[in-house]
Amino acid sequence: MTEKEFITKIQNHSGIIHKILYLYMDDSEDSRDLKQEIQLQAWKAKERFRGDSQFSTWLYRVALNTVLTYRRKKQVQTTEITSNDFVKEHPKDTTEQADLLLRAIKSLNDIDKTIITLHLDDYDNGEIGDITGLTKNNVGVKLHRIKENLKKKITNRPNG
Repeated sequence: MTEKEFITKIQNHSGIIHKILYLYMDDSEDSRDLKQEIQLQAWKAKERFRGDSQFSTWLYRVALNTVLTYRRKKQVQTTEITSNDFVKEHPKDTTEQADLLLRAIKSLNDIDKTIITLHLDDYDNGEIGDITGLTKNNVGVKLHRIKENLKKKITNRPNG
């Protein structure tokens, strides 16, 4: 893959990087730094992309590993975001339901957050397993539990 092809692929799949940063990072300065770090790690690893999976699947793995490694090093605890933070960063996607769902997803542990995000991005259980290192069946079981957990978080929220 040429440098130009790689840059085009990264630009075409930049939403993956933004989504992972949004879900896993609360500090906008850290997010900017990590965006660059993800792109650097992807560049360093580009020769290992053999085309066995889709580029988006490979990029998800690189981005996720970079963010989780950073979090482990910094021992950062995620906190819930406010609606205003979401509105400022994603004004065209803002609905009460979308905001509620994103906040609920953000409150999940890292592996559950990853699984449901990939599922919502139309990855099948096998692809999710490839990214997370879980079996396809384990992904299915976890997805069911995550969906039940999210339903509880959304329906049992305090009013107001």
